[in-house]
Amino acid sequence: MKIAVVGTGYVGLVSGACFAEMGVDVTCVDIDQQKIDSLKKGIIPIYEPGLNRIVERNSEAERLHFTTDLPSVLNEMDIVFIAVGTPSDEKGNADLSQVMKVAETIADHMTHPLLIVTKSTVPVGTSYRIRDLVRQRLDKRGLTELSFDVASNPEFLKEGAAINDFMSPDRVVVGVESEEAKELMSKLYRPFMLNNFRVIFMDILSSEMTKYASNAMLATRISFMNDIANLCERVGADVNMVRRGMGSDSRIGRSFLYPGCGYGGSCFPKDIRALISVAEGVGYEMKLLKAVEEVNNQQKNILFEKLKNHFDGELKGMTVSIWGLSFKPETDDVRDAPSLTLIRSLLDAGVTVRAYDPAAIREAQRVLGDAVYYANDIYDAALNADALIVPTEWKEFRLPNWEVLKKIMHRLVVIDGRNIYNGAELASFGFAYHGIGQK
Repeated sequence: MKIAVVGTGYVGLVSGACFAEMGVDVTCVDIDQQKIDSLKKGIIPIYEPGLNRIVERNSEAERLHFTTDLPSVLNEMDIVFIAVGTPSDEKGNADLSQVMKVAETIADHMTHPLLIVTKSTVPVGTSYRIRDLVRQRLDKRGLTELSFDVASNPEFLKEGAAINDFMSPDRVVVGVESEEAKELMSKLYRPFMLNNFRVIFMDILSSEMTKYASNAMLATRISFMNDIANLCERVGADVNMVRRGMGSDSRIGRSFLYPGCGYGGSCFPKDIRALISVAEGVGYEMKLLKAVEEVNNQQKNILFEKLKNHFDGELKGMTVSIWGLSFKPETDDVRDAPSLTLIRSLLDAGVTVRAYDPAAIREAQRVLGDAVYYANDIYDAALNADALIVPTEWKEFRLPNWEVLKKIMHRLVVIDGRNIYNGAELASFGFAYHGIGQK
């Protein structure tokens, strides 16, 4: 089987590499010549643990190829995946321009039957838009008898654990409208499911909605727990105890019940906005999701507010250390990261910022420029700091040497945005500690 994956961003590159790892002949396509040239040399444009080894191994085995020329390989393929970006526009709608451009290229150059699969996160009905566009363009070319199928195959990858998620998925959701498409997608995914073959087939519209609904539910749980955490602080409860009590209920479960300083990344913020926009387009108001978004936006300010409250609003001239720039550990993705909201507020308040992240410094620098000092390690970041703030729970932050920090920091204040430290332990070293939702 031969497939093409158009788009070598996070979803496209991980998908293409993992399909190749299972023996599929994969060609990854991108319009960015520099990116394709780098991939051919084994240079990976994103940080994802384990991805570089898979790309290198399958490139050497000649199962994984890279090109900027989709038309030149199109008619060798059985399946073409569209995995390009769908960023939000000013109104929150998903920008489908890249998706439709790929569909146009396919329609203008295909000469044999294809299965066209949308893997990009797209609003409900997009696969049908692709189907209609391709059909119209084929008819204009006089290829009225040329058949093709469309399908929807949304991704559910967690950044930082994407390889494992793809290779051992808990489920694969596929929307199809023909038995031929179902059979082809079953054949493609069967190697991933030998121990638990769980491809969930459904209609295309439901498949597209499943992606948005899943992310919306996870985002809702995060915002709910952040709301509960904020209330816990005000009434004297401990959200860590509350979380344990809630998570023990089998109807609720433990996942995504950790309070913090807000969600970010490429999926949740964009998908929540897109789903709200889709609903507005059909005359329905997603009141709950609007509240989820509002809570999250407010929560991104909580670390700055805790710092300001501790120092009675007198922040100008201070130095603050930031540990963690990516929106979550094991990724270099800083899109909508709480750390960026925090740093911008600090800079506006006249604070000097010293920041460290194991993977995301380069990406953060593209956004923040040189207004921040980018440290070599956690201790360099904490040097002469009046406070240490932790927006991201990287593993290397969990057990720092508090005696060293006590000597190099100017004032001993720790604001823990992910509740990874023990307040009593830090107090024994002389630190003032502020967590989320704790007494």
